[in-house]
Amino acid sequence: MNKFIAPSMLAADFANLQRDIEMINNSKADWFHIDVMDGMFVPNISFGMPVISAIKKHAKKIMDVHLMIVDPDRYIADFKKVGADILTVHYEACPHLHRTVQEIKRQGMKAGVSLNPHTPIAVLEDIIADLDLVLIMSVNPGFGGQSFIENTYKKVQQLRALIEFSESDALIEVDGGVTDQNIEQLLEAGADAFVAGSFVFKSENPTETIANLKGLVSGI
Repeated sequence: MNKFIAPSMLAADFANLQRDIEMINNSKADWFHIDVMDGMFVPNISFGMPVISAIKKHAKKIMDVHLMIVDPDRYIADFKKVGADILTVHYEACPHLHRTVQEIKRQGMKAGVSLNPHTPIAVLEDIIADLDLVLIMSVNPGFGGQSFIENTYKKVQQLRALIEFSESDALIEVDGGVTDQNIEQLLEAGADAFVAGSFVFKSENPTETIANLKGLVSGI
């Protein structure tokens, strides 16, 4: 199965966004990871629709959009319009999760659900067969540059077991504090996709850093 590297645009240089988009286009990265924050579900505010639309104009790879917002149902069609290929909502923000997931799919996107660090895997038992992706937060959502939470390895293993037991096709994505020091252990635990923000964009050579991460998960 393919493994995916998804640089987080939250860590890009907003004054040189097109430059950083082109860097990802020309790198071994697989997806653009775009964090949407509303200042309510998480303290910070990040990208709005005009910025995502602008990224889409230049991006040549999958747009992996992660909603850290309350009441995401209001905006599902809007995110489709601005170019989301994968749309991930938080379990903690969706009182009618099954309905939300079905609407994401009806709009023609792949549907993902994200879990905060304190949320157990078991809450996904009744929805896992409907999901294309599960995003495990390995830091608390809302801020870049946080340290990786060690319990993430166990959660990924538990999720992999649930996916296999349920015969689901869902990919496992990990977001937060991913580096070349923990990506192989996450791979061994069962992860498929890896979000890297600060580690990529604050490195001396982001293209080389992405290539290194891709190599570590591809056996190159």
